[in-house]
Amino acid sequence: MDRLQHSTRIVSILIVTIFAVLLGRLFWIQVLDFQKLGSISSSNSIRRVWIQPPRGRIIDRNDIIMVDNRPLYSVKVIPAEFNDSGTEALAWLIRRPMEEVAEKIERGRNFNRFSAVTLRRDLESQDVERLGENLWELPGVLIEAENKRKYADSRYGAHLFGYLRQIARKDVAELVLQGYAQDDKIGFSGLEKQYEDRLKGTKGARFEMVTPLGRYAGKYDDGRSDIPAVRGDDLYLTIDSGLQQLAGELLEATGKSGAIIAIDPSTGGILALESAPGYDLETFNGATDPDGWRAIISDPRKPLFNRTVQAVYPPGSIYKMVLAMAALEGNRIDPEQKVLDNGVFTYGRRRFLSHGGRGHGWVNMRRAITVSSNLYFYRLIFDVGFAEWTRYGAMFGFGTETGIDLPGERSGLLPSTAYYDRRYGKGRWTKGYLVSLAIGQGELGATPVQLAAYAAAIANGGTLHQPHIASGYRDTETGRFVPLPSLSRPVPVSEASFRLIRESMEEVVREGTGQLAAVPGVRVAGKTGTAQNPGGKDHAWFIAFAPVDNPKIAIAVLAENAGFGGTISAPIAGKLIQHYLHPVLPSPPAADSLTVSGPTPETSPDSLGESLPVIETAPPPPEAATAEPAPHDP
Repeated sequence: MDRLQHSTRIVSILIVTIFAVLLGRLFWIQVLDFQKLGSISSSNSIRRVWIQPPRGRIIDRNDIIMVDNRPLYSVKVIPAEFNDSGTEALAWLIRRPMEEVAEKIERGRNFNRFSAVTLRRDLESQDVERLGENLWELPGVLIEAENKRKYADSRYGAHLFGYLRQIARKDVAELVLQGYAQDDKIGFSGLEKQYEDRLKGTKGARFEMVTPLGRYAGKYDDGRSDIPAVRGDDLYLTIDSGLQQLAGELLEATGKSGAIIAIDPSTGGILALESAPGYDLETFNGATDPDGWRAIISDPRKPLFNRTVQAVYPPGSIYKMVLAMAALEGNRIDPEQKVLDNGVFTYGRRRFLSHGGRGHGWVNMRRAITVSSNLYFYRLIFDVGFAEWTRYGAMFGFGTETGIDLPGERSGLLPSTAYYDRRYGKGRWTKGYLVSLAIGQGELGATPVQLAAYAAAIANGGTLHQPHIASGYRDTETGRFVPLPSLSRPVPVSEASFRLIRESMEEVVREGTGQLAAVPGVRVAGKTGTAQNPGGKDHAWFIAFAPVDNPKIAIAVLAENAGFGGTISAPIAGKLIQHYLHPVLPSPPAADSLTVSGPTPETSPDSLGESLPVIETAPPPPEAATAEPAPHDP
């Protein structure tokens, strides 16, 4: 009996000892060593958090950074880990309406509940601090450091650089396959869109351990498995940032809508590109400013419309030189032959009164270009013929896109026999339509970038370059600069013809309709043009290049509703040429001191021929010349 009781006591002690050891070990793991082993024992999942890479910088031809990056803090939530009971508190912490926060979380949950959804971008520092103190109560909520753009000057170059916007719902399914997430931002316009693949970079990833409740439990594998983000490639431009800023200031000072494009005649590289009215790029930077967005879309001048590549107007007298070259190359006229310009041209039963019926007397080709004689070219188109008029226009790129590296370019319109047959019916139109075409009116339509490329081809003696803004990019991973190719083709016009045209254009600036473009000490060539505007004052064109003997810059300037090109557009071109060719001289007058004076007696449209013809029996009206972008949400 004693032996049995002794054995029972030993077994009981053994059992108690075993349970004591187990309880002690459990106490050690759960209480004393919780910081070390608690995360491992309680975590049963690994969370992957994408790291957004900084976008590539945008750098001008002189290595000046025009677009860089700066920090942006965003709050995101992983729907699968978030408890909806915390929606109200989260909305209060990030200062957004509760309904908006709930809707975004639900939309993310329906798309991919394990993918982070951005609730608010561009948090202020106090919001970041306040939210950070409360993250422990909000499982699945993350504060992410991202980037937004930093502009040297956000007021100008909006249509050049473009902006980023969140991926549209209709595009999510397609773009997710390309590595984007539903709340990523993507280049939406300008260079940001054109070179998205180069600028966006490559996402990285951070791996974290999380508890079953979705709370952060430490780095996975001490961060050794993390994948670093790769910054986007830097994009190098042919743009001169100083010239770009001056173009914006001068165009803004006119108070007119319009466009300026400056181009290097030897390469086709764009030196400046500005469309007015523009918009402040900061409106779309980080989180879209609702008030700024409403102001933009309600502006009747349509600031989102890029007039440099999308505005299409008749080029007016600028096109006369195409007709002149067609006549010279086809030996249709002796350029020294004089024609009497008495201000009245008769074709059939119609009388075209140019310059109010006041002519320029006897003019040869040089003089006709210098004073912009309409009557000379009315006659000349019938000598040349419609087919040749169209063929030479096509040689200089009219009627086709230039291929500039900006989205949304329009091709303009170059009428032809086939076009008129389609529009009016074969045999239902007459050669009377050619009268307006002779002076660049009628259905003929061109964009500012087309006229800049055209001016550059005249300047360089017959090479039509594809205009381009980016010269190349620097590959972030290899550090190697990669040049971007651009196309060019010869224009089959003799040097003798180009020489005559250049000399005539120089006379335009020296003593003709473009005298306000003159630059002291520089030989400048130019040509004014007027685009008919049935709804108001005519639009003013001016093209130019300089120096004549060794062209370094060619320019096209458009000012809407400005009337005469020599009054507003020509002085803008002159100031830009002076700035570019003489950067060490005193700066041109500030934009706010730019004055727009009326034409002098020597440069008035009535005396020199830039006015439009008065047609006693008007021809059919031209097609609509402008377009505007489709509306979209910010």
